Amino acid sequence: MLKTYLFLIGAIICEVCGTMLLPVTQNFTKVTPTVLLAAFYLSAFYLLTFVVDKLPIAIVYGTWSGLGIFTIAILGYIFFKQSLSWQAILGMFLIVVGVTLVNMYSSKTI
Repeated sequence: MLKTYLFLIGAIICEVCGTMLLPVTQNFTKVTPTVLLAAFYLSAFYLLTFVVDKLPIAIVYGTWSGLGIFTIAILGYIFFKQSLSWQAILGMFLIVVGVTLVNMYSSKTI
């Protein structure tokens, strides 16, 4: 089960890296960042294929998207100087709490 969650974390990291490259591609006019973006997204989906065999897809997608949103918002604040209101920070905290609860109390069958 640990291996499954490591694949899920790897997929989240790849998806976040690809998304963080979106502004750098400048509307896909920069070749290197565009190729890296595509490689990260393909890697994310490839890693997810191993995860959906072991966990319900609702849990996988909820975790992947929730933690991806949280991480992208934090990195957008750090690297792109995007602002975050206290409501956004509270919402991201609730996303992390929700993802944690779902993963702690989910089983193979829904």
